Amino acid sequence: MIVLETTRLYLRNWRDMDRDLFREINRDPKVMEFFPFRRSREEADALMDKVASMIAETGLGFYAIADKETDEAMGFCGLSPAGLPGILPDDAVEIGWRLATRFWGNGYVTEAARALAHYGFHNRGLAQIFSFAVEGNSRSIAVMRRIGMTAVENGAFDHPRVPDSHPQLKRHVLYQQTANLVT
Repeated sequence: MIVLETTRLYLRNWRDMDRDLFREINRDPKVMEFFPFRRSREEADALMDKVASMIAETGLGFYAIADKETDEAMGFCGLSPAGLPGILPDDAVEIGWRLATRFWGNGYVTEAARALAHYGFHNRGLAQIFSFAVEGNSRSIAVMRRIGMTAVENGAFDHPRVPDSHPQLKRHVLYQQTANLVT
């Protein structure tokens, strides 16, 4: 299932042929620099299956970013329920991404995220989309800004799912974009 396409990319559901890439991005220390853990092969497979099922059932989730010419998966970008009660509204949707390092620096995430924000507002009827990242994650924050998101004033928070054993990863910045700012 292709959710949408851009000039260079397909955003689609995951396929069995994508497992190696999904495992790679979930264990790579550079990709996972701002996460408190790496996933084993089995954990990555279980997560990929869960994400693929969610996309099939709801149309939302972290879609595979695939090269339009080769259909090779490079990472993911998606719209998903944020699941941060007490921090964000219960129905809040986040946009997030992860890309294998060999594809960094080509604008793929920005291209995918920009298209997904438009899709979320115009096709899914979302009023706002959130994104958040560890304060020091300058690469993700730069993408948020490039796609038109703005920092939420006084929105920084300690992420409740980051264990106390990783205090340097707890503090997150919060960005948002609203439908009325997208054309």
